Amino acid sequence: MDMKATTVSAPIEYVLHLADNALILGQRNAEWCGHGPILEEDLALANNSLDLIGQARLLYQHAARLQGGDATEDSLAYFRDVPDFRNFTLLELPHSSPLAATASGDRDYATTIVRNFLYSALMVLLWERLQGSTDPQLAAIAAKSLKEVRYHLRHSRDWLVRFGDGTDESRARAQAALDHLMPYTQEFWTDSAAEISATGTEAGVCASELRADWNTVVDSALTEATLSRPSGQGYVSQGKHGVHSEHLGFVLAEMQSLARAHPQATW
Repeated sequence: MDMKATTVSAPIEYVLHLADNALILGQRNAEWCGHGPILEEDLALANNSLDLIGQARLLYQHAARLQGGDATEDSLAYFRDVPDFRNFTLLELPHSSPLAATASGDRDYATTIVRNFLYSALMVLLWERLQGSTDPQLAAIAAKSLKEVRYHLRHSRDWLVRFGDGTDESRARAQAALDHLMPYTQEFWTDSAAEISATGTEAGVCASELRADWNTVVDSALTEATLSRPSGQGYVSQGKHGVHSEHLGFVLAEMQSLARAHPQATW
């Protein structure tokens, strides 16, 4: 049987993984609103957040249809608890710098840029592949999201190069952010049961299949930025399996507080 001619639905856990990734990083990047290093970047990160939250909405709507019952995009975003979320641990980490002892604030733009670069480099490849998903709804979301994430990658890559090829201070901060965050990317390559199931019907893609291409994108940017690629070895985080850092609870508490305080409210 030609699987490309077969219409299937992606596993709900796979769709939630994609949705949770977009929502949590969108929430994190929104924390720069009013705090950007320059006005243009304040707006750039706000737009980045809106793109990601828009992707999350489409994915949660799809997941709600798959789940059925009284599930809605809002119930999936606001009324699930920490162990229910399937986002990469990388995306829930705070913006704080590994050089916090010398930082003047609790947000470090190099940390934000490096995280956005590492994640966007993966998602450009993933959304490209998901345009051919046998789940037509997911394929349509992928086509829309790809246009947005290509800009996210270009924006973060440009800044990574500026930091690496800039002053001694900017280069040190970018390198420290890379050393801190690169180990978390190991989670990209550990296939979950949902990914394996989705790949089996060609509705989804195991991110591990994209590793070689991701390495090419990352290595090219780091070479141009004159930054050293860290080994990335260490503990493999398990966010997409529901095992999170202590930081996700604080993200959800802030994000979900209004909805939980007024669960019947409409606007």
